[in-house]
Amino acid sequence: MLKLTQSASQGHTIRNIIFDFGGVICNINIRLSEEKFKDLGFRGFNPLYSVEEGEDIFRRLEGGKISIPEFTAILKKHLNPGISDEEVMNAWNAMILDIPPQRVRLLEEVRKSYRTFILSNSNEIHYNKYLGGFSEHYGYSSFGSLFEKTWFSYQIHLQKPSREIFEYVIRDGGLNPSETLFIDDSIQHVESAANVGLITYHLRPYEEITGLFEQSP
Repeated sequence: MLKLTQSASQGHTIRNIIFDFGGVICNINIRLSEEKFKDLGFRGFNPLYSVEEGEDIFRRLEGGKISIPEFTAILKKHLNPGISDEEVMNAWNAMILDIPPQRVRLLEEVRKSYRTFILSNSNEIHYNKYLGGFSEHYGYSSFGSLFEKTWFSYQIHLQKPSREIFEYVIRDGGLNPSETLFIDDSIQHVESAANVGLITYHLRPYEEITGLFEQSP
């Protein structure tokens, strides 16, 4: 059986673990999407900023506030003529890399000792890409087959690092914050989670989640 290391649990009795997805379970590289959009004629791509005055379409897609057709239509205004919706989505998905097998095997073991969850800022386009690769490589029909519950921002219309999203998952999951570890690679998300009483671990770029667990004696 696997258990959290002392440094990960920080001396707390942990019964629940909430994992971020991109950057923790699935590898991502935003620059790959940036390069693909440049190839399509978009020189100002940056998923952290707006492409239209006063409007951050990336955050709106992530929050489930605009549809995929609305998203691609807005982006195509900034691309070369004749670009298809599929080309836009492929460029947006270019940042999605792999889910390494050792992480999946880890999660399969960890769920035997802890209640496990996903909390991710994500959008429908990326979600479909994640799930397709997950199903193809590991045979799981859904993330719910491996986790007790999953919360993706575009589905629940809340986004990290808002306090509201953490309060929501605590209520929805029936979680005791003092027994719940939240693992994320974004420091602002970790800080917000700590403010509602969750135990937190900031996963650095050089760290691997497999290193947070050890065999129980």
